[in-house]
Amino acid sequence: MALTGAELLAKVKALGDVPKSDLVRAAGYVSTKKDGSERLNFTAFYEALLEAKGVSLGDGASTGKGPGGRTLSYVARVQGNGNLLVGKAYTAMLDLEPGDEFEIKLGRKQIRLVPVGAGADEV
Repeated sequence: MALTGAELLAKVKALGDVPKSDLVRAAGYVSTKKDGSERLNFTAFYEALLEAKGVSLGDGASTGKGPGGRTLSYVARVQGNGNLLVGKAYTAMLDLEPGDEFEIKLGRKQIRLVPVGAGADEV
């Protein structure tokens, strides 16, 4: 299984100054070709390494990954004090900034957050 996030960074640091092919192999970015030979997936390795370091590539599309490469669960729990917390990974995916305001819409067994000033088309 290919390493991601903090585990990937730790492996890279631990291996130090080894050849790049050995680094990619040790991190698990290897697949098998049809003829049975090994293929090193350098691109996937470097993308995961950049993501683990907090550098986002691509068009900003949602990857479903949070900081450190963890997969987001898309589940929230009401905390002991009654608060419902939406984590930083989710707000970052939506490009939300501190101070952004939302209208809270309560429905049957659901809560919707609608940006203040959003028209019906935007929701």
